[in-house]
Amino acid sequence: MGNLAQRMTAKAGGLADVSASLVAALFELGADVHVALPNYRRMFHMDVFNLVSKELRLYHGKLPADRIHLAEDRIFYYRDQVYSSYEDDNTRIALIFQREVINNIIHRVQPDLIHCNDWMTGLVPAMARRLGIPCLFTVHNIHTELVTLEQIEEIGIDAAEFWEGLYYKEPPGSYEAARSSTPVDLLASGIFGSHFINSVSPSFLHEVADGQHAFVPAPVRAEMANKRGAGCGLGILNAPDASFDPMTDEALVAHYDAETHVSGKLANKREFQKRMGLELNDEAPIFFWPSRLDPMQKGCELLTDMLYQLVSDYTDAGLQVAVVANGQHQVHFHNIVRLHDLAGRVALADFEESLSRLGYAAADFMLMPSRFEPCGLPQMVSAIYGTLPIVHATGGLRDTISPIDLDLDQGNGFSFEVYDTEGFRWAIDQAMAFYRRPPEERARQIARVMLDGKERFNHQTTARQYFDIYEKMLRRPLTAAV
Repeated sequence: MGNLAQRMTAKAGGLADVSASLVAALFELGADVHVALPNYRRMFHMDVFNLVSKELRLYHGKLPADRIHLAEDRIFYYRDQVYSSYEDDNTRIALIFQREVINNIIHRVQPDLIHCNDWMTGLVPAMARRLGIPCLFTVHNIHTELVTLEQIEEIGIDAAEFWEGLYYKEPPGSYEAARSSTPVDLLASGIFGSHFINSVSPSFLHEVADGQHAFVPAPVRAEMANKRGAGCGLGILNAPDASFDPMTDEALVAHYDAETHVSGKLANKREFQKRMGLELNDEAPIFFWPSRLDPMQKGCELLTDMLYQLVSDYTDAGLQVAVVANGQHQVHFHNIVRLHDLAGRVALADFEESLSRLGYAAADFMLMPSRFEPCGLPQMVSAIYGTLPIVHATGGLRDTISPIDLDLDQGNGFSFEVYDTEGFRWAIDQAMAFYRRPPEERARQIARVMLDGKERFNHQTTARQYFDIYEKMLRRPLTAAV
């Protein structure tokens, strides 16, 4: 559901960020890719086929408009946001989208291979298996939904054709017995029914399969472990959109590369401090928080637990903390700033794309102490912009960030193993020790990190890995539709 959503301004989260750029990279490699997504007319605000034709031809010569398949139903037409706040509405939207894919789009395209994403497409792999079409299922997030066969069929999907390829909350005795009383787990069904799966980082796949995260539903854990054990599961890191480039980013007041990052980042720091209401201080290290303020995953409570002490301990350095993010934990930051009079040293702003991009360019360090992280993109963007990430070593953060070693000229940030305030504070102290090194030494390391980040974190690298899976599943070089 996220594919090409960013290009059409109907995006919601990391899946949408990644999907649009991945499709473009697959086109560049020569794949005949067909894309299915809901027809969000109100959010597109334009003739979608003209946009698709114009945008994608920039990536892949003359792409026919018939490579884009819009699921048509009035439930999509008048929405002004992708996800709904109404109970069960998101599930209904996902089922209707899958109805159009299963009943119409698959039969129209006749693909050699189908690539699905997350619970919103969890029924498609079972139908693909029924049709004899290899199916790859990508797990971006571990959220799932439960529905009955009765609900599926009321939407217009003939589940009797593929009901045995779905995963049920309890073993179904028969189709008739299961139809109204035994729920289908949509995410587990996608994993179970597909021929091959991937998570969006190698470490997260192993963490889930090994039972390291108690919040992962048991069926999801079991099915990911089964796919891994059968040699049909692996991790492929996402990558940030190509527009995240400090040489071309329109949100910056000064463009820069690895050679010119010192002056470029300073100019952006001054502008960011001004816009955020921080003290204007060229020497002050800025610690930037770009992720949503979700204490269940993102670790923002670790920062508020020590915020006052951190700022106090580094008064001499003028340490500054800038948060450009929304979320339920935002109120705690405001209370701490007001209670301890930290205005000018700690600043908060609601998320806004251009301000966040400016923050990546302005900051010295990026904070991402996630409790768990399937992949993560901010740590990759930060490295590309010369802002060193400080992360909890989990999931995609473990796979992308390694501690800086000045003697070996290795590493691209700072990480901590134990998820608690003490571990996070230790990593920040390591970052401050680096900040106090001679300027020329810091500049050399940051230039190295930027060059390495640009080489590693891009969709051409990601697309090549997906190509390898496609060819393995098809058991031949990829020349036909995906």
